[in-house]
Formats: sequence, structure tokens, C-alpha cells
Amino acid sequence: MKVSIFSTCLVDLMTPDVGIAMVEVLERLGCEIDFPASQVCCGQPTYNSGYLKDSKLAMQNMMLAFEHSDYVVGPSGSCIAMFHEYPKIFKGDPQWELKAVALKEKSYEFTQFIVKVLGVTDVGASLEGTATYHRSCHMTRLLGEKETPYQLLEQVKGLQLEPLKNSDNCCGFGGTFSVKMPEISEQMVDEKCGCIKDTGADILISADMGCLLNIGGRLSRKGEPVRIMHIAEVLNQHQSVVSRGGSRT
Repeated sequence: MKVSIFSTCLVDLMTPDVGIAMVEVLERLGCEIDFPASQVCCGQPTYNSGYLKDSKLAMQNMMLAFEHSDYVVGPSGSCIAMFHEYPKIFKGDPQWELKAVALKEKSYEFTQFIVKVLGVTDVGASLEGTATYHRSCHMTRLLGEKETPYQLLEQVKGLQLEPLKNSDNCCGFGGTFSVKMPEISEQMVDEKCGCIKDTGADILISADMGCLLNIGGRLSRKGEPVRIMHIAEVLNQHQSVVSRGGSRT
């Protein structure tokens, strides 16, 4: 199965190890990977700030970058959710609407692709520790994906997963929100950090690096010894190769 990687800005520029982990997991699951070099930002930061015209240029570039891809997989529910907004943004545009729909229909968040397309829930991962999982707002509310990360984490050998109180609450990042409303953002991330501390977990896992960088930074400033890990990094702590359908080989 051929898969094109959408790296996202944060992973590409700040946490490339997450992208490497994602590629390694997918390759072990039998995927043939490529990376369209012309990809840039999905346009979300400027779009959320109200700059629609400028955002459309970035979006059009992304539609062309992945035009010939069979599947597009990204390590961010937020950025993939932005792809899923393209058909609304370009509705009625004779040149771009069909391209927008095509990109939406073949784009998946990393865990979503593994479970719903490859049909795998056990990737053979192994990680000793106690963890809790933060559900990002865009992945949960816009992309509508709530289950696939848990389905995969439940199969990680040695990992004890503790429920996170107020898991639906935003961490305060929200992209440009944390810059424009820093006082409110700080209170939100403090609440999130308190809930994480209450779980007793030594690992915080999420599927969006924006949230992890925000929460991880605040935890560090508070002196809390909690390790942050993107779910791709967790699933890359592997024991053995897994065939489609979930059985170990």
C-alpha cells in the first residue's frame, strides 16, 4: 500500500523524530512510503486568524502536492482536520472543489489510518510505564476521531493507561490562541497539568505535537517529571512485526 507522508510544520521543524517514528511504524506494517517535497503548511494558522485569501494559496499548493497520492497520512489530527475543511472552503470553485474533496477522502490521521484502513490494533509495541492520554480538540471535535488512539494504546505491552480527568478540555494551545490570549491559555494549561499530575502518570501521550509542546513546556516549568511522547513514538517501541489484521508475525 502506497502512503504519502504529510509531516506537518511542527513535526518537520521541531520534532522530526516523530515523523521518523511514524514512517518506521508504517513501513513495518507493509506500507510503501513517499514524501512529496512540495508540501508546506496546510494553511490552518492563517485561516484561523482570518486571512482566507492568503490561506487558499497554501491550501492549493497542498492539493497539488498530494494530487497523485493514494493515501495521505499525518501525525496530527488537527492538520488532517484542516484538510477535511478544504471542500467547504472551496465549495463552488470549478478549479479546486473536486481536488479538495479528493484530498479529504484519502487523508487520515496516523492512528486512524492504522486502525481503519490497515485494520491493525496491535502493532507489537512494548513500553513499560504508566501513561495518560490527552485528546486534542481538533482531532476530537473537527476530525471526529475519539477511539483509534485508545485502541492502539490498549495493546502496548507493559503500558498502564490511566484515564485523564476532563480529557475533553482544551490544553490552551489552540495555535494562535495561546499567542493572542496568553493569560487565559496559561490558566487552561495549568488545569490540564493538574489533571495529568492527579493520574500519577510518568508519561503523557497525545497525537498532536502542538498540545504536547504546550503541555510539556508548562510541566517542565513546574518541575514535573513527566515525559511527553507522541503516539507514533510509543507505537515505535516495538517487539515484532505485525501483519494486517493485528496478529504478530
